[in-house]
Amino acid sequence: MAQLKANEVDAFLRKPAGYTVYLVYGPDHGLVTERGRRLAAASGVALDDPFSAIRLDADGFAADPERLLNEAYTVAMFGGDRLIWLRGVGNDRALTAQLDTLLADPPPRTTVVIEAGDLKKGAGLRTTVERAGAGLALPCYADNERGIQRLVDETFEAAGRRLELDARQFLVGHLGGDRRATRNELEKVLLYTEGQPAVTLDDVRAISGDASALAYDDVSDAVLAGDLPGFDRAMTKFDGAGGAPSVLFAVLIRQFQLLDRLRHDMHAHNKSAAAVVASARPPVFFARRKLIETALQRWPPQAIRAALQRLQDAVLQARRSRNLERNILHITLMALAIQSARRR
Repeated sequence: MAQLKANEVDAFLRKPAGYTVYLVYGPDHGLVTERGRRLAAASGVALDDPFSAIRLDADGFAADPERLLNEAYTVAMFGGDRLIWLRGVGNDRALTAQLDTLLADPPPRTTVVIEAGDLKKGAGLRTTVERAGAGLALPCYADNERGIQRLVDETFEAAGRRLELDARQFLVGHLGGDRRATRNELEKVLLYTEGQPAVTLDDVRAISGDASALAYDDVSDAVLAGDLPGFDRAMTKFDGAGGAPSVLFAVLIRQFQLLDRLRHDMHAHNKSAAAVVASARPPVFFARRKLIETALQRWPPQAIRAALQRLQDAVLQARRSRNLERNILHITLMALAIQSARRR
């Protein structure tokens, strides 16, 4: 079965080759776009050549359902390789049928890159590519903490800039959920600090000081503290700033994963909450250490894991009902904040 695991995709993209059809899919639209662009560039086709690089979107495909096959088996006017880059598609039956034909008889010197949304296991489009020897499926899920750390470090190293430790911790705690949004934030920091050899916490706070960025932390802190009035204020600020529910879900999941890991360390090494927080790696941001210590004393292991499961179930429910995503977010986080308040 030609499918990469989420943690194998970056390694493959360093030297992609060997397949005719690449299906890039998942809930992180920014990451889907970024990886689709990398695969298109790796095809070796000049992306500005309209005769060799054919770009289609879902609407264009719907208007001419046979175009994929027609383009795939067309020989370039001046010879050479060809690229067909199809963006923004869903689990389309007509597209799946054409891919069946194309993958059964892969056209020579043609690469097909397909960017799709979040496809469930068993979806026709995903299954067709996964089962074909000439196709490869690349999943794109929101960056975990390690992935965000790697992206932050690579970005600042490439720019030749030094990022101070507390500034790095702040960025890692506020990024994730969507790769495009993460890169945009990092580019804002680099532009704001252009000409400086080092980037400080004050720099990062200044450029990330918009309500949408800081509201994520405000909501997360209010949930962990069981601060119901603070939660109401933070959610109002978050909604008013147009914050992304998927990012806030990711922030809360990371916070409860941190609690789960630190709780395990408390039990395994017979340490206090203050001791495990002080020795945590990566370090807990100094301004939040007391909050995390209190949450560890308040939340037993079973409750932490139940909260994680509730958040993950809510994320799945929100993906299935996009029009109710914000309502699902409010209800889930309010329930966790109330639970935390009762544990005081």
